[in-house]
Amino acid sequence: MSEYTFKEDRRYTKTHEWALLEGDVATVGISDYAQHALSDVVYVELPEIGRQVEQGEAVAVVESVKAAEDVYAPLSGEIVAVNEDLPDNPEWVNEDPYGKGWFFRIKVANPSEYEQLLDAAAYEKVVEEEAH
Repeated sequence: MSEYTFKEDRRYTKTHEWALLEGDVATVGISDYAQHALSDVVYVELPEIGRQVEQGEAVAVVESVKAAEDVYAPLSGEIVAVNEDLPDNPEWVNEDPYGKGWFFRIKVANPSEYEQLLDAAAYEKVVEEEAH
């Protein structure tokens, strides 16, 4: 059993982002595993609303006391919202990565991309392989 939390209601990428699709808009953040690996998050840079992004494109930055990492778009589409309170409260990424620590929302251009993402069980296997 993993020490990390995996949510069954969303999909994951091998680069440790999660996406929760509601209608044609996906909320995106980084996984519990990713925030643990980063440790204390101190800075978040969010994308601009209206930006068109491709699946796999670096669109945001998260910095911790240990490292700075890109956050990649798990889906292609348009950034339609960002978590405007996150830059002032970067600790939310650590405290609640699947809730108030979300980064941005994408209006999805190609819904089939979502089906190609990893479900929680498949993502958990990726994490277990990486952790060992």
